[in-house]
Amino acid sequence: MNINDTRLIAFERLLNIMDDLREKCPWDRKQTFETLRHLTIEETYELSEAILKNDLTEIKKELGDIMLHVVFYAKLGSEEKAFDMTDVLDNICEKLISRHPHIYGDVVVNNEEDVKQNWEQLKLKEGNKSVLGGVPSAMPSLVKASRMQDKAAQVGFDWPEISQVWEKVEEELLEFKEAEGKEKEAEFGDLLFSLVNYARWLKINPDDALERTNIKFKKRFEAIEEEAKIQGRTINQMTLEEMDAIWNLAKKSIG
Repeated sequence: MNINDTRLIAFERLLNIMDDLREKCPWDRKQTFETLRHLTIEETYELSEAILKNDLTEIKKELGDIMLHVVFYAKLGSEEKAFDMTDVLDNICEKLISRHPHIYGDVVVNNEEDVKQNWEQLKLKEGNKSVLGGVPSAMPSLVKASRMQDKAAQVGFDWPEISQVWEKVEEELLEFKEAEGKEKEAEFGDLLFSLVNYARWLKINPDDALERTNIKFKKRFEAIEEEAKIQGRTINQMTLEEMDAIWNLAKKSIG
């Protein structure tokens, strides 16, 4: 039995289990596209966390959870006679083939940037009204800013030099410092947007970078809470100097 056979068998097993659950399980029978939506978002964040931790075992588990959701949505679609799993797979296969003419056609590319530029041009030819049309409105703002900037850059809307990008950051920082009242929020948004753009030039994913900082902050703050507990106190009974000293120790010991 070759690898292709085992993959197909495993996938068919999941499809059959989904059929059983939808027919026999009270909870699964009640689910709809809408009720599954927030659970899918939660599973995606759990996968993201596993990836940031580089926990391959957990990544495998979370991919399974997401695969279950994909199969579940396809099952719901088939019940409404709108689409089924075959339609979903055929659709993505055709999309991948059409978006990779350098593999399945006669287009020549020299590097990754050529591939990304071709991708955006093909999307416009397929009927997208805007290069930014594929960026979901519900996407988290930091990720959305990064994706919009990346897409705009693929069609040439970008700074020529990284030095100009940093000059823009400094310009926005100055405007933020000088702003007052309601303008302060607007200028802060501009500053964040310019920093996201600078991160893109440095090949830094801003969302990943911020999340790793969130994780560090959480670990260090929990170290303060743990020390307070050991001392028989609550954290709000500690002075700022005491908390700062524990923070610095945690910084050295746990990163």
